[in-house]
Amino acid sequence: MYAAAVLVAAYLMGSVPTALWVSRAITQGDIRQMGDGNMGARNVSRTLGVGAGVLVAVIDFCKGGFAVLLAQTAGLPLGWQMAAGTSAVLGHDFPAFAGFHGGQGFASTCGVFLVLMPLETVIGLLAFALVYALSHHSDLSAGSGMGLTFLLGIVLGRPWLLLVYVAMMFLLIPAKTFLLDTPQRQRVQRQRQRIGH
Repeated sequence: MYAAAVLVAAYLMGSVPTALWVSRAITQGDIRQMGDGNMGARNVSRTLGVGAGVLVAVIDFCKGGFAVLLAQTAGLPLGWQMAAGTSAVLGHDFPAFAGFHGGQGFASTCGVFLVLMPLETVIGLLAFALVYALSHHSDLSAGSGMGLTFLLGIVLGRPWLLLVYVAMMFLLIPAKTFLLDTPQRQRVQRQRQRIGH
């Protein structure tokens, strides 16, 4: 009973469409119709400014972390904690409060990892920041940071179940980019072309 309630609460927490609400507060517009159409911190930063992007990233990050903390507070074992994190990320990807059209969930996933693997995630985030500072390439930076997080988990002897979970969550991000982000970007481009004509 408690576990089901935690999963529902985690999903609803993840469903808070931070980027959409921030874009509406600043421009009265829909972030899904701006920039590349993605409802995430990177698109917000590019279209509305770094400050707005940081705000969205921090809140989305906390959504994932708080979901796992909720499961821990309820005394649930590791498997249910990971399920709560997944529910929050799914809420971000398919938000009930935004027509089930969300973002990729990178920040929320990092929040989940921070609670489950604090040291590894902090080092991974530092690697992300360093690679981005040198390359200005978001995908390369994210891959480097998450890959290092996973490798450190192996070195530090984390449970195999957690390592498999981290690997799957990591690999789902590019899959979601292809399945969710790319079609949204194409829709936005087609709408702009129609308006242009």
